[in-house]
Amino acid sequence: MPIWKRNLFVCWFGMFVTSIGMSQIAPVLPLYIKHLGVSDTDAISQYSGIAFGITFIISAIFSPIWGQAADKFGRKPMLLRASLGMAIVIFSMGFAHHVYVLIGLRMLQGIITGYGTACTTLIATQTDNEHAGWALGTLSTSSIAGSLLGPTIGGFIAENFGMQNVFFITGALMMVAFLTTLFFVQENFTRQHKKTLRMKEVWEAVPQKSLTVMMLVTFFVLTVALYSVEPVLTVYVTKLSSSSHHVALLAGVIFSASGIANIIAAPRLGKLADRIGTHKVILAALIVAGVTFIPQAFVTSPWQLMVLRFILGLSSAGLMPAVNTIIKRITPAAITGRVFGLSMGAAYLGVFIGSLLGGQVAAWFGVEYVFLITSALLLINAVWVYFQVYKKVQFMQVMNPVNPVNPTQITGGIFVHTFLRKGSRIIKKHPVRLSKLRSCQLRGE
Repeated sequence: MPIWKRNLFVCWFGMFVTSIGMSQIAPVLPLYIKHLGVSDTDAISQYSGIAFGITFIISAIFSPIWGQAADKFGRKPMLLRASLGMAIVIFSMGFAHHVYVLIGLRMLQGIITGYGTACTTLIATQTDNEHAGWALGTLSTSSIAGSLLGPTIGGFIAENFGMQNVFFITGALMMVAFLTTLFFVQENFTRQHKKTLRMKEVWEAVPQKSLTVMMLVTFFVLTVALYSVEPVLTVYVTKLSSSSHHVALLAGVIFSASGIANIIAAPRLGKLADRIGTHKVILAALIVAGVTFIPQAFVTSPWQLMVLRFILGLSSAGLMPAVNTIIKRITPAAITGRVFGLSMGAAYLGVFIGSLLGGQVAAWFGVEYVFLITSALLLINAVWVYFQVYKKVQFMQVMNPVNPVNPTQITGGIFVHTFLRKGSRIIKKHPVRLSKLRSCQLRGE
């Protein structure tokens, strides 16, 4: 088995467990905060949003830093640091005696994270272009699946073994991830004794800034949408349920419906993107996900909500692999870690903003409005993608019907950069062929 494929399997497991560790607290959090002495319902919602989201805002700050460290010292040391650190911190959460202690530990968890950034960078740099889309698509399913299956695991453990054991068991799983990384991940990394580029210099080295920004924003909006509901979904399920029994487990199952759908749909949507174009999959996924959030505000039973969450998982499954694949193809190898660090930072920032937004909107207006606002964000992003990418790529295909543009098959993503920066202006003036337009870009004209 090739080294990159074996590393992919180990990193998949590690990212899956890490994502569980980041998200398993979601259905348990309101109940755990109540257990720690907070009794007011609105206060529980607000503390839940803060405690859940603080990890991700801190991670958004530190992800580019760990990405830079991965480029300088190697990816495997970052994997070992993050997995061992998270194992210790998550285990310690089971001993929290006050809500502020819990929030402090969640902050520390955000500081030491970086497993996902190092995994993505490792696989992206080791995998050839022929297999990069499949490898990164497969890896991305671990993050989404772990994030969305984590709540079910947390709810099940809390229901059957007690809330504190959620943290003890998850910490033990993180230790398993540390050990598998230590013994099975291989990396031939040669440290470059060169001046470390500052972030401004890194950004100047990015050849396709407009497309990179668009992918980062799409990543951000996706995570806002997925996580805006997490801090308040248990409250919503309690409201929809006729009985207060098994609320944590039921909320976890509803959370995880999206994760199961994602595992089913992600590989298929990846193949579909290779066939019809990544831009079409991204646009369709944003629209369907945005529309699916609307009826979630009007459901009358937990099972209706679960079905809609499953549909949401089917639609959102194509977004993260497509974004990661494009970023890999348009980013120079020397700065891959830092750009993926920015990508992961955008995702973590989206988780923080989403969870904070969900908690505050639920406290001010009601849980139902969380779904409606999230829907609006996704649909606005879809409109932006439509005008900035979809229409322009379609126009390029019309102008060059003999060799139509397939965004997923042009190495380096030259098609978007060429078109966005030069294409529309040049084509309107001169009916040049796509091949000539590309040659102009490659010559730096």
